[in-house]
Amino acid sequence: MGPHRTQILTLALALCTLPASAQQPGWSYSPLPGEGDRAALGCGRESSSDAFACLAVRCEDDFSTGIHIHTSRAQGDAGRWAITIDKETRWFDAEPAQPYGARLSGELAWVLHNLANGAVAYLQPEDGSPMPDNHIALDGSLYAINRALAFCAPRVPRRAEPLGGPGV
Repeated sequence: MGPHRTQILTLALALCTLPASAQQPGWSYSPLPGEGDRAALGCGRESSSDAFACLAVRCEDDFSTGIHIHTSRAQGDAGRWAITIDKETRWFDAEPAQPYGARLSGELAWVLHNLANGAVAYLQPEDGSPMPDNHIALDGSLYAINRALAFCAPRVPRRAEPLGGPGV
């Protein structure tokens, strides 16, 4: 087999493994279809394509910032959740939303700031149902979140240059 065929075979094998790595540990662009670089996805350290607990920070269609819960729980992701970041816990309601399981509602400044600047986050549903590994390391979260939210920056129309005098 020539080097060109080997490269094609390697690329084909890599593409076949993409769905299996969709919910991989750590922070990266969201691999969900249509999400591209508009969302950062952070998943638990033991996450796999079968069992995962993830948080997504997303630039929404209206250019607002959304925070989503995305898990493999059989009960779904909507409901009341405790989010613990660096030993501080706050409660949030999550409503069903696509393409992830649920979107947090309410005041999100605390969770966004701490996801970007903290060390570790944990998710726990109020109903106490079992969770897949929910230890989400925040290494690299600031960089991933900033890349995703760059698309949420306000759009400022360009102003025309002011007309100057003849000597300008």
